[in-house]
Amino acid sequence: MLICGKCLSKIDGGKKLKQALKAELKRAAAARGGKRPKLVTTSCLGICPKRAVVTASAGTLAWGEYVLVEDRAAANSASKLLDA
Repeated sequence: MLICGKCLSKIDGGKKLKQALKAELKRAAAARGGKRPKLVTTSCLGICPKRAVVTASAGTLAWGEYVLVEDRAAANSASKLLDA
């Protein structure tokens, strides 16, 4: 899983958002009995939304899609999209 480091530094609570997304991915992996995917901080992914963080996985990138996460509450639905 990729997460934009530039977006994380721009929004308030970026570090807590990354921790929440990591926790959701860990919870989802435990529920299905697999290993948690790595969450890797990257440089700019080129989208740069105003109040969100750009994330992507191999599955979403295969379709040319990115997942925007606005806050910690959206981490649950984002983890489902990224893990699909």
